[in-house]
Amino acid sequence: MKTAVVHDWLMTYAGAERVLEQILQLYPDADLFSLLDFIPENERRFLQNKKVRTSFLQGIPFARKKYRSFLPLMPWAIERFNFSGYDLVISSSHAVAKGAVTGRGQTHICYCHTPARYVWDMSGQYLEAAGLDRGVKGAIAKSIGAYIKRWDIRTSDRVNHFIANSGYIAERIKRAYGRDSEVIYPPVDTDTFELNTAKEDFYITASRMVPYKKVDLIVEAFAGMPEKKLVVLGDGPGLWDVKSISLRNVELLGHQPLEVLKDYMQRAKAFVFAAEEDFGIAPVEAQACGTPVIAYGGGGARETVVENKTGIFFKEQTVESLAEAVRRFEDMEGRFKPAQVRTNAERFGTERFRREFRGFVEKHL
Repeated sequence: MKTAVVHDWLMTYAGAERVLEQILQLYPDADLFSLLDFIPENERRFLQNKKVRTSFLQGIPFARKKYRSFLPLMPWAIERFNFSGYDLVISSSHAVAKGAVTGRGQTHICYCHTPARYVWDMSGQYLEAAGLDRGVKGAIAKSIGAYIKRWDIRTSDRVNHFIANSGYIAERIKRAYGRDSEVIYPPVDTDTFELNTAKEDFYITASRMVPYKKVDLIVEAFAGMPEKKLVVLGDGPGLWDVKSISLRNVELLGHQPLEVLKDYMQRAKAFVFAAEEDFGIAPVEAQACGTPVIAYGGGGARETVVENKTGIFFKEQTVESLAEAVRRFEDMEGRFKPAQVRTNAERFGTERFRREFRGFVEKHL
């Protein structure tokens, strides 16, 4: 059986790439396609040393830094890949990969991280962050977004079977495409994030600095609680916004290697998470360390955090709601048992993902 795996773009090793890593381990002979590939040579191990077949976007000047600006070209780029010689096409999609063109006699299975945020429920946030929410440029950007949204709906018929990365995303797939899907949670390396029962007096958050992650909200909330320490790991386009509001009790460490991230997660009293995330791997990694989570009560966090046992939720993405949740957490901090918190995280391990994904593919071939 000849297999192709297609991914949106390869820029960093984040949640979608961890799923891709496991798929490639399940199908080691598969050919790998991606619109763009800028993974550094020293970080390519997760790609199984495969040669990545890229699109014409790879050769455009400044593609590494400006790739999001190429979104209008991405539907065309994904459709120019030739998958006609493959029996099985697996797309790992959070943008356009699910638009891969297949035909009769082929099976296209899409692992959908989310219907493209850029044109669905978070389009306003991205336009505002890019300064494209008003004027002539705003009108053009909205027109392009409407075109991509129509393309996104139309090309959903190219997928034979959808896998959703959470129940939350399964509902979004149903609303966006009118399609049913099966939930297979992403793989979390719970073996790497070992249990630590000794907690210290600080909070942690770790994330890419993009608008929907709401890292600025977390920092602003802790700026109003100067007696509580917050450690922030991660970088991205929103880093300067975070720096502008951070104070003495907020430590910004930027991007850090895995060992540093793990060390802070293991020692923190709680992990703070303010995004309405599709699934959210970081909160599960924190729980694997025995560290409870203070999370916004929306999105995938509702499926990975057990309220009052492995963490607590706040109802609104506001400074006031988060600050109130931190105070509530401290009132009940002794209730959270690190071993119990870790047990919850073990539901999302890598072996479970491989077993469920392989079973799904075999069932539908």
